Amino acid sequence: MYKKILIIFLCFPLRFLSAQTDTLEDFPEGYTPEEVGKLVAYRFVYAKHALHAGKWISYPETFYWNGALRFAQLTDDRALLRSMQDRFELLLTTEKELLPIRNHVDLNMFGSLPLTLYQITGDQRYKELGLPYADTQWEVPENAKPGEKEWAEKGYTWQTRLWIDDMYMITIVQANAYKVTGDLKYIDRAAKEMVLYLDELQRPNGLFYHAPDVPYYWARGNGWMAAGVTELLRYLPEDHKDRPRIMEGYRKMMKSLKDYQTADGMWNQLIDEPDYWAETSGSAMFAYAFITGVKQGWLDAGTYAPAARKAWMALVSYIDTKGAVSEVCVGTNKKNDKQYYYDRPRRTGDYHGQAPYLWCVAALLEK
Repeated sequence: MYKKILIIFLCFPLRFLSAQTDTLEDFPEGYTPEEVGKLVAYRFVYAKHALHAGKWISYPETFYWNGALRFAQLTDDRALLRSMQDRFELLLTTEKELLPIRNHVDLNMFGSLPLTLYQITGDQRYKELGLPYADTQWEVPENAKPGEKEWAEKGYTWQTRLWIDDMYMITIVQANAYKVTGDLKYIDRAAKEMVLYLDELQRPNGLFYHAPDVPYYWARGNGWMAAGVTELLRYLPEDHKDRPRIMEGYRKMMKSLKDYQTADGMWNQLIDEPDYWAETSGSAMFAYAFITGVKQGWLDAGTYAPAARKAWMALVSYIDTKGAVSEVCVGTNKKNDKQYYYDRPRRTGDYHGQAPYLWCVAALLEK
């Protein structure tokens, strides 16, 4: 009898520790990353293009595509992967005119998509298409404006705007270029740019204004930063000179996001406004940053894993039976008007929201 009690006592701390670290596993039916990923990713197979200015593949579509590819890779879903490749093949043939030009931060990010395809398939065409999008981000065009040239002279991309959105757009293409080439110049660029944005835009509470002249903590804007800094830390060498500064900014942001998470697990359209509506795209980006941070050991699992799980469980409830995410803020330019952010239309199935859900799925599936 006493021996049995002793065994139970000795095993309890281990089971308790396991319960803390396994919070991001064993989801109930309907909430597993496999189920959610398949529902959201397959919606993209027959979806229409979402074009930038009605002309080129937009960044929301690019990131939705990337997310579907990653899900296909992680689950060895060859049918989905083939569908994604077949769809992309049109951009090399009959839909060439939809390939984005390379003159803006919201367009150069497209290079991340062919570079992702290259990493999965090894098809050299994808690499040759993707790398120029990373390179031209640091090649100043002849018609560059004075302010753009000034950023370039300081070693930053001429596409610098100091909008927090940029820190996903720039990071994702430069990090992918680093992954496929091993050339440190790409990751150095992303790190240098990230430090600039941290220094210029991060507030004492850890969050970020949309831009220096727009003092509001917009959820998806902060989400772009949260996802961007997370992506960068995943691939930034441990001994990189900028890693301590970037990690400091990341952890400071995560702590603030933990504090502002609502009782139901979401974050509001303006993060610090309790009366604003819950917004799904930004919330999913924050959940992705939490999940990755816990799994990478950057964040304390006992504190952040339950918060990440709570967010995921809440997020799944916004997906309909066709894989469309609701309560997604539409594309939003900066504006120094608080009411403007509250009044932004909300859509269901908007690609701004579809992509971050797949980032969460990938983070949950990765070992």
